[in-house]
Amino acid sequence: MKINYYLETDSLYIDLSSKPSADSIEVSEGIVIDYDKDGQITGIDIDNASRKINLKEIILNRVPSERQIISA
Repeated sequence: MKINYYLETDSLYIDLSSKPSADSIEVSEGIVIDYDKDGQITGIDIDNASRKINLKEIILNRVPSERQIISA
């Protein structure tokens, strides 16, 4: 998952998949869900993001991650 904020357009894009989007549906004013050819969600686009969400804080809770150990 990737989260990208574009200051020049005040939009936030949450990229949920590496698959290309094939369809988009606006589910609420300025909030668009992108879908792949199989109907799976690939991303969420939020226009005027700074007016809709708090961009100053991002909290990730209980996100599974891989550990990478680097030794010298």
